[in-house]
This record gives sequence, structure tokens and C-alpha cells, in this order.
Amino acid sequence: MPVQMQLARIIMSEISDEQYIFLKEVDGDRTFPIVIGAFEAQSIYRAVTNRVFSRPMTHDLIVNILQELRVEPQDVLISELREHTYFARLRVRQNGSLVEIDSRPSDAIAVAVRYNPPLPIFVAEEVLAEALGG
Repeated sequence: MPVQMQLARIIMSEISDEQYIFLKEVDGDRTFPIVIGAFEAQSIYRAVTNRVFSRPMTHDLIVNILQELRVEPQDVLISELREHTYFARLRVRQNGSLVEIDSRPSDAIAVAVRYNPPLPIFVAEEVLAEALGG
């Protein structure tokens, strides 16, 4: 059963290529970090701080495409941890059918935080257990 998480923290470093986001369990105390790229960290930060540009950036474009195609966003599922890499799915509904789009967690979360309210983020229990060393 997937566990609902929320974006709890973004840590951006000017001296490292590795940036971090921390997800926290909605109905619990578990948290874990995901290492992401600088572009994705900036994109997430801009969205959660409501910084708007005159032209759409990449993740804004994805949201615009989904809206124009009348695809209803549902949630993000971080579904797998393989060789120290997280795998995610941006889940949407198209004509009533669930469609799961392969994504990096950082990109899926960057899309999720652009909605109001943000799309729910879920993590597979086995991924959470493995990430926390259990």
C-alpha cells in the first residue's frame, strides 16, 4: 500500500551539483531525502514560492500540455528504488482511464507542486522501507 508523503524541504547548494528534497509522511513521522539536479530543485523552489516567469519553463510546459489535452492529473507515485535510483510515475486520467507516465521523481514532483492544491505524492511502502534501511 503506497504511503502518502508531502514535500517537506528543499536544500539547494551552490557548491555542489547535488540538491536535496525531503519528503515527509503525511500521517506519520518518516522522512527521507532524494538527491536531485540543480535545474529540478530550482524549478520546484520557484513553484512553491510562487515565482512566475513571463514565458513557461519546462515543467510549466508539461502542465500546459496536460491542460490543453484535457488530461486530469491524479498524483505522483514513487514506485521503485533500483541501484540507488528512484523511479516514479506521474499518474493522470485520460478519458476516465488511468495512465502512468514514467518519470524521474524530481520531474514528477516539479509538475505536482504547480497545481493548486499540489498533486498528492505517494511512495510505495517497500521503497520507503528500503530508503530508510529497513
